[in-house]
Amino acid sequence: MNIQAKAQGTMARPLAGKVSLVTGSTSGIGLGIARALAEAGSTVVLNGLGVAAEIARTRDQLAAEFGVEVGYSPADMIQPGSIVEMIESTLASHGRLDVLVNNAGIQHVAPLEQFPVEKWDAILAINLSSAFHTTRAVLPAMRRNGFGRIVNIASAHGLVASPFKAAYVAAKHGIVGLTRVTALETAEAGITCNAICPGYVYTPLVEAQIDGQAKAHGISRDQVIRDVLLAQQPNKRFASVEELGALTVFLASDAAASITGVALPVDGGWTAH
Repeated sequence: MNIQAKAQGTMARPLAGKVSLVTGSTSGIGLGIARALAEAGSTVVLNGLGVAAEIARTRDQLAAEFGVEVGYSPADMIQPGSIVEMIESTLASHGRLDVLVNNAGIQHVAPLEQFPVEKWDAILAINLSSAFHTTRAVLPAMRRNGFGRIVNIASAHGLVASPFKAAYVAAKHGIVGLTRVTALETAEAGITCNAICPGYVYTPLVEAQIDGQAKAHGISRDQVIRDVLLAQQPNKRFASVEELGALTVFLASDAAASITGVALPVDGGWTAH
């Protein structure tokens, strides 16, 4: 193989030989990111909820389509011990963990004085604390290898606030802060840590919201999309999971070695207001 062919192969599969773990990746944004990492040549470990047969089918499809190994961890993101076990198991199975994507998250909407305490605790545990536990557990191995890429999926709500989302906004602001601290502590170790801050992303869950809002308000789907869900997004379009996957692959690649500690909005101009 000549030098040019080698270079083309590296560009086509920039993460060949790497191992990636994506939390909350059995559907939606997480699955889109896992798919992009697999396409880039990385071994991928999925994590999340779902029917066992469907998860197995997803693993088989990704492995067959992209020719990479695809694993799965059922770790509960609300349990620190389960999270640490997932990291240790991945390291034991593959000998390394190069790319960690902290994507797991849940949501609940309610006024502050009516916000259920148990929902606050769960959102903070899954959306914020789980990223602390994964990062804390994986950093020693990344330091030994002299390479690591941590990508935290935050939100536009990690940069701005909206009413009735106290726990979610607090957790996402916390993720941005954790990202910056991690970047500073690992800056000389060949490790980067960045946050992606999406606005609304088109997923099956959002599709269900569109139909629900249209029925509740007696308006068309187009009105729901433009005037309700995307009211704050100047470009008036959803981001796609493919866009987030492509950005994650870039941040995980050698080309992004000097990008660390940043919160990158993918929000159609929402936070430019």
